[in-house]
Amino acid sequence: MSKRVYRSNSVTSRHTVKKHLGMVADAAIVPDVLPQYLPESARELRQRVQRAIQRGDYACAIAILNHLTERQGAQAEDFNNRGLLHLWNGQPHQAIRDFDYAIELNPELPAAYNNRANYYASLGNLERALADYDRTIDLNPFHVRARINQGITLRELDCYDAALESFDDALLFNQFAGEAYAERGRTYHLRGDWNSAIADYRRALQQLSTLSEEMVLTPGSCRYRVMTWLSELSLAA
Repeated sequence: MSKRVYRSNSVTSRHTVKKHLGMVADAAIVPDVLPQYLPESARELRQRVQRAIQRGDYACAIAILNHLTERQGAQAEDFNNRGLLHLWNGQPHQAIRDFDYAIELNPELPAAYNNRANYYASLGNLERALADYDRTIDLNPFHVRARINQGITLRELDCYDAALESFDDALLFNQFAGEAYAERGRTYHLRGDWNSAIADYRRALQQLSTLSEEMVLTPGSCRYRVMTWLSELSLAA
C-alpha cells in the first residue's frame, strides 16, 4: 500500500501534544473469542484483569498481567494490554517496553501499533506516531480509532488537508462519529473555516448526546471539549 506524503508548514508541532485528550487507545483487554486451548486459569486471569479495570484498579490489573505474562503461552495481546495499563497508570517507560515486545511477538497486531503511536504522540514525537498510525491502518483499514488519531496528529503538524482526509475516512465507517466530527470541526476551526467548524461541532454534539459516557459533562469528555471550542468561536465573533 502506498504511503501518503505529509508536508507540514512547520518543523515542530504548532500545538502542544502534552495532553492529547482526543487520542483513543485500543483496550481489548479480554479477546472477544478466547482460544479454546488456553488453560482455564489463563481465562480466569484475563477476566480478573477486566474486573479490576472496571473498578479503576489499574495497579491490581497490572499485577495480574505480570503473573500471566510470566507463564508459558502468554500472548502479544497480554503485553499490549499491560502496556496500555502502564500508560494509564503513569508509567510510560514500562508501557513502551510492553508495546515493543507485543509487536515483536506479533508484528501484525494493530492495537499495539495504535497504542505505541499514542505514546509517541504524547511525547511530541509526531513523525514516529504517524508511522505507527499508518502501520495500524495498513493492517486494519477499518481501524477508525487510528484514523481519528492520525488526523489529530496531522493537525498538530499543521497538515490540515491531510488531517481532514483522515477524519473524512473515519466517518465512512459510522463508528466514533461524535469524536470524528469534533476533531474535524476543530481542524476547520484552526484553519479559519468557522462555518464548517460550527456545523461539525453541532453534528458532534448530536452524536455524543446519545452516548452514556458523555452524559456527565467533565473536562476530559469529548462533549466538554466541543462546547469549549464553540465558546471560543462565540467570543471571537
